[in-house]
Amino acid sequence: MVQLIAGNKGKGKTKHLLDKVNTEVKTASGNITYLDKSAKHMFELNNKVRLINVSDYMVTNSDEFLGFICGIISQDHDLQQMYFDSFLKIACLEGKEIGPVVEKLEKIGESFGIDFILSISLDETELPDDLKSKIIVSL
Repeated sequence: MVQLIAGNKGKGKTKHLLDKVNTEVKTASGNITYLDKSAKHMFELNNKVRLINVSDYMVTNSDEFLGFICGIISQDHDLQQMYFDSFLKIACLEGKEIGPVVEKLEKIGESFGIDFILSISLDETELPDDLKSKIIVSL
């Protein structure tokens, strides 16, 4: 399942994402991974959450990003949730169509039983209609 936290830059999406991951980790039966463009939020995350700084891994396009995600999944059979802060930036989708990548994440999630929660720096009105049903927070 893919869920979206949408809103323009500076609206507080990261705070919502951090609150959600820190709440979920208390009851999660599997592992949780948090992907970000830096390690800035390391001390705000529960120590049971694995933080991955995507910019350390030279991901340069959305196909590489999806391969990177599949690589993480292949190494952790207990993975239950993945949180993506600054999704457009870490997935190399700034100014590009996001629908196909979100659709692929949905298929990956169904195949491996993983929930994806994405923070997207777009207003709800800027999202394609087929993604609006995935919004859990709109700021």
